[in-house]
Amino acid sequence: MQEFHDLYPGNSMIRVQLILVEINLFFLPGAGNETVEALIIISDSRIKTTFKNFGIMSTDIAALLKKNRNWATRMTAQDPHFFKRLAEQQKPQLLWIGCSDSRVPANQIIDAAPGEVFVHRNIANMVQQGDLNALSVLQYAVEVLKVRHILVCGHHACGGVKASLEMTDHGLIDNWIRPIKQIYEDHKHEFKNLSDEETVNRLCEWNVRQQVMNIAQTPVLQKAWQQQQKISVHGIIYHLKNGELLDMECSIHHADEIPEIFRLL
Repeated sequence: MQEFHDLYPGNSMIRVQLILVEINLFFLPGAGNETVEALIIISDSRIKTTFKNFGIMSTDIAALLKKNRNWATRMTAQDPHFFKRLAEQQKPQLLWIGCSDSRVPANQIIDAAPGEVFVHRNIANMVQQGDLNALSVLQYAVEVLKVRHILVCGHHACGGVKASLEMTDHGLIDNWIRPIKQIYEDHKHEFKNLSDEETVNRLCEWNVRQQVMNIAQTPVLQKAWQQQQKISVHGIIYHLKNGELLDMECSIHHADEIPEIFRLL
């Protein structure tokens, strides 16, 4: 990566940085590794980005930054010390594990301010025992932040859950959503006489229950319970059509509530 250099002699307000970005385009059929040269021009009030191989509009980024400045100004006007307090520490009482779906933003749908919720999101709000990303988030939330509640939030009409019911090749994601197929098999009687939409929604609910159990079975949670740490795992479903949350009534508060074969003594 080249260092910053003045675009014009004596002008420190406009700088140019040439960045060579190595991108593995494995997700594009027939594409191999390509090097994309990005020319980024930064001025005092705007950012213009040109990608030779990608049509990313600089106006989109400018609009995003403008919204950010408006938000920051509004928050400061409401509470002059808001960002100072936020920068000093975070003490959330809740770890939110949700779906990556853009229609299910954690803070907004529970009316929580920044700093109140520690968030992890992925396709179909999954917690798998081999997922180092999710497990690292879980460990940090439990052992460092000392959260009191872990909340798995699924939502009806989840695309990942729907894909798990389709007997077709979706590519790489099939490896991720495969456990949902097993959830369907384990509770097959629950889906009799349901429409396709109802089946997807019911499976979304069972998936939440299973993820709650998966979390409770982790060594992280069991160690916390052994040390008398007060922490519970809960499951909820978000209704896209009305914006309301439904308690799945599958909360787990102690290791005694998980099957004995999974307990760590």
